[in-house]
Amino acid sequence: MKLIRTKGRGAQQTAEVLAALERRGGAALDAVLPTVKRIVADVRKQGDRALLRYAAQFDGLAGTDALRVTQDEMAAAWEAIEPALCEALSTAAEQIRGFAQRQLPSSWNASPVAGLTTGQLVRPLGSVGCYVPSGRHPLPSTLLMTAIPAQVAGVKRIAVVSPRPAPETLAAAHLLGITEFYRLGGAHAIAALAYGTASLQRVDKIVGPGNLYVTAAKRLVAFDCAIDMLAGPTEIVVTSECGNAADIASDLVAQAEHDPEALAIFITTRAELAKEMIAEAKLRSRDNPVARQALDRNGLVIISSSVDEARQITNRLAPEHLTVDAPSDLEWVENAGSVFVGRWSAQPMGDYISGPNHTLPTGGMARVRGGLSVNDFVKLITVQEYSAQGLRALGPHVALLAEAEGLVGHAEAIRARLRKNPRTRRSRG
Repeated sequence: MKLIRTKGRGAQQTAEVLAALERRGGAALDAVLPTVKRIVADVRKQGDRALLRYAAQFDGLAGTDALRVTQDEMAAAWEAIEPALCEALSTAAEQIRGFAQRQLPSSWNASPVAGLTTGQLVRPLGSVGCYVPSGRHPLPSTLLMTAIPAQVAGVKRIAVVSPRPAPETLAAAHLLGITEFYRLGGAHAIAALAYGTASLQRVDKIVGPGNLYVTAAKRLVAFDCAIDMLAGPTEIVVTSECGNAADIASDLVAQAEHDPEALAIFITTRAELAKEMIAEAKLRSRDNPVARQALDRNGLVIISSSVDEARQITNRLAPEHLTVDAPSDLEWVENAGSVFVGRWSAQPMGDYISGPNHTLPTGGMARVRGGLSVNDFVKLITVQEYSAQGLRALGPHVALLAEAEGLVGHAEAIRARLRKNPRTRRSRG
């Protein structure tokens, strides 16, 4: 891990490093875009013919029979896994579902002016596609995190895609009652979800993380099919003055083992704690090659000149995962995907079982949005209803505003109604 300081001889270099980190994002997608454009275009134009060709090439499938996972296969996977894992999956599902239920927005109405009722309707999306990665590690937790909020929202059709799905992932699908599951991954899976083929009907929205090819494909189809966010390599920032070096290092290693490109940063004013943590991280990643590679590439320890500066840097970075020392720290946190408070709040707890979603914004996008939630699976439809009394109260103001904008048709739409509703009829509404 690299150690830098905000004051002293290396201050200018630190400023440049921080500026570059603020600009991190989708630049890596450019390298794969030509390939992804070709795949997406092929599936969009040729449908199943292209989809099955790419599925055979990348997912090891042959023919349409192997494309869709049967419910019997999912049930068999559930029966085959260890009872303890069944219990762990069930507990995680219960936690995630409970959190999503508390997040669900409500329909409401109000009468701000006599004769006017306004409100909102909450309606689920019609269909979603959940992308569940299955590359370096099987990720049944991602299936739980993407499908459960959709179920809570009331989405009628949930299609899951995952390349070479592990038994644990199939078991999680059975637990949730998933009926539509395809052995597909990569850009061709995203294209099929976005545009549809004979084997896979298109969906209204695609959610879930993936590799560069998946992310690039989501960016390409975003004008035709809604997406949740463009996910990059995982990120962790720990900002601490009194933390335990071993605890901090263990969380950095835990997130770093996801991806050699993972970003792992520790921010503190305490040089001794920083050096102790670096030694711990080196020790704990010794037998974890992916984590070691990520920490060597992107591991960073920032020694700030003050606590206030440490907090400012943290908010500038807008990290996916953030660990702080105490509940009082939440007062200064402005930009973060998910916050973990105190030494006992190990970040892997949030990856699996706490309840808040682990599909979180990366690349600094925590400046503008939070993680995946039940809100990503619903529409808020606004409603307004006027009586004649309400129109008489507010209509003249609208007519004046419309005329000020030169929209005489707007003004006339109001005044025509006002002429038909003289004040003598006010009592009839």
